[in-house]
Amino acid sequence: MSSTVSIEIPREVIHATRMTPQELKQELAVHLFQQGKLSFGKACEMAGMTAWAFQQLLGSREIPVHYHLEDYEADLAALKEQGRL
Repeated sequence: MSSTVSIEIPREVIHATRMTPQELKQELAVHLFQQGKLSFGKACEMAGMTAWAFQQLLGSREIPVHYHLEDYEADLAALKEQGRL
């Protein structure tokens, strides 16, 4: 079951950034991903973007995607379990 948490941001702050609430969510997702606080998948979800679009956003900012051997092995196991490999 999915649930959300709301964060109150004063309208003046949003106005000062000249960003939409969606753009702020994307910025937060990028920052948390870059800091290692969110996985790539969760950052995509938070940003409301496809993996491809999020990866392009990271690339445009020269932010490397953290994808280690353990991540690859976990993805490979998941694909085998789903019968997709």
